[in-house]
Parts: sequence; C-alpha cells; structure tokens
Amino acid sequence: MIDFNEFNRGVVDEFRANGGEVGGRFEGIPMVLVNHRGAKTGNPYTTPLVYTRDGDNYVIIASKAGAPEHPQWFHNLVAQPEITIEVGRDTIPVRARVTEGDERARLYRAQAGVMANFADYANKTTREIPVVVLEPLGWAVTGP
Repeated sequence: MIDFNEFNRGVVDEFRANGGEVGGRFEGIPMVLVNHRGAKTGNPYTTPLVYTRDGDNYVIIASKAGAPEHPQWFHNLVAQPEITIEVGRDTIPVRARVTEGDERARLYRAQAGVMANFADYANKTTREIPVVVLEPLGWAVTGP
C-alpha cells in the first residue's frame, strides 16, 4: 500500500527543486502546492494538487480519487480559507471558496476535460465532490 504522506513529500520536494515542475505520472500536468493548517491542530501542511485556471483563479478538486469521504485538506480549507499556494516559483496568498450549482458543475467538467480520471472519480462515489476556487488576494512572492 502507498504511504501517501511520504509520496506527497517526494512530490513537494521535486516541485520546489524544479521550479514547479514534476515528472513521472504528473509530468506536464499543472500542479500547485496548497499550504494550509490543520482545522483542529493548527499544524502546517503542504498538499500537492493538480489544478485548472478560471480567469485569475486557481481551481482544485477534493476528489480523493473517488473515496467516500472528503480529503482532510478540504476540511482544513473550509475551517481556515486564507492560505498560500505555490505555483512555479511564486507563493501566492489566496482565499479558498467552495463552489456550488452551475459554477461547480462547469469547473468540474473543465478539470475532467483535461484529466479524464476526474470523471471516473465522480462515478466511484455517491458524494458530490467539492470544487474549490482559490482567489488570489493581490500579491505574490517570487522565489529563487
């Protein structure tokens, strides 16, 4: 069985070492690092996720590969929506917003259009998979 914490640490390390580029199964796929805090513990976490864009916003999906429950990072963003993300070499403060209705459906279809496995995830679960928009708060810090 895969140790997802260790797997994610490897992806985060590769992302940061290569200016936001990751190889292997994620080669050529847009990735973002979501820096958030535990809803209960306040502990810092960094979660690598694929994303799409909607105008100036970044869109991430709480699919957990079609698991019956939401990923922990989703609960953390709902509890503390002002976070930072890393895109390429930039760190960007954002506010997370959970979408609903037509907006949610449109953004989910856009993600599934880029990565077909997201359509499979929706078919694997009875829950409505949340779609989260990350709205930039106006400034970014460019890394080395």
